[in-house]
Amino acid sequence: MSVSILVNGIAELVTNDPEVDGTPLGIRTDAAVVVEDGTIAWVGRAGDAPAADEVRDVGGRAVLPGFVDSHTHAVFAGDRAAEFAARLAGACYDGGGIGSTVDATRAASDDELRRGLAVRIEEMRAQGTTTVEVKSGYGLTVADEQRLLRVARTVTDETTFLGAHVVPAGSARADYLALVTGEMLEACAPYARWVDVFCEPGSAHAFDADEARAVLSAGRERGLGLRVHGNQLGPGPGVQLAVEFGAASVDHCTYLDDADVDALASGDTVATLLPGVEFSTRSPYPDARRLLDTGVTVALATDCNPGTSYTSSMPFVIAMAVREMHMTPAQAVHAATAGGAQALRRTDVGHLRLGARADLVVLDAPSHLHLAYRPGVPIAHTLELAARVS
Repeated sequence: MSVSILVNGIAELVTNDPEVDGTPLGIRTDAAVVVEDGTIAWVGRAGDAPAADEVRDVGGRAVLPGFVDSHTHAVFAGDRAAEFAARLAGACYDGGGIGSTVDATRAASDDELRRGLAVRIEEMRAQGTTTVEVKSGYGLTVADEQRLLRVARTVTDETTFLGAHVVPAGSARADYLALVTGEMLEACAPYARWVDVFCEPGSAHAFDADEARAVLSAGRERGLGLRVHGNQLGPGPGVQLAVEFGAASVDHCTYLDDADVDALASGDTVATLLPGVEFSTRSPYPDARRLLDTGVTVALATDCNPGTSYTSSMPFVIAMAVREMHMTPAQAVHAATAGGAQALRRTDVGHLRLGARADLVVLDAPSHLHLAYRPGVPIAHTLELAARVS
């Protein structure tokens, strides 16, 4: 039997429906929402709300769509705190530290990986994340990459095969590329929605344009959606390649030239920015305002991983985006919700229009502005109307 829930007492409701007020956030004040069967059944002024079976009064707080974290490496084992400390002392990041996480992850049992992932997912949900993408990439053998995706599938359908994370130590590049695009892809594709590649020609550990093209082509032929790690460590072909292939998202986008920005503006590939990485590596932050001013769709994500962004907090990412990338609070909130949904090509999350999944985040504050105004303070909480991150 269907049960309806009225959520009222909402001082500010961020719907991400521009038809509400002509802005991307679609803000309603003195608002209410009715949820039925896990979806949004009614949105409007509190005084006009229909009767419901249950009532939840949020007491004058703000309510937002759940955060959509569209880029994480949340299934792994081990710790790279010493590497983090070394970078803060001046060491450069070149991707080489990934190997230590690969060693620790291979040595971990399935139960250890599941427990670690469950802890990170709970951290995310406690801070308002209701949709999360999880990549493989710390196994780099056929059996281990498949194992990571099977574990990731226990918490989300948004799983990404990232066998092309780095070339593992002791492997010939050509042989490993053939493995990734052949046997490894075949073993992993049943457990993945997406394929990804770390395209950084300047790194000895990552993949150049031709190699990345081979990975994306093979993944597309196998029926997977496309994602790209691009332009993180320096200028490169990642953005252009992502747009050429019609990838859903190209992630990092730290070093862009005019041609890269123009390419993104001309297509539908989302630029997913990961300021936790710049915080952790002391690298330059991406120029988010340049992208937004050109009409590029921007998403924000945590890149939760043990080496370069060990955070599970989307509110922290929003605060960094406002402070360090000069986004407005509204732009950052939109990028962390609707932008992330577009990066995953999802229409059921990232907004609170009729028919959307009932993923509600309540702030211990009257406005979304407080996410940047009160950095580091745990004011965002998932309203437990739905049961699971997916």
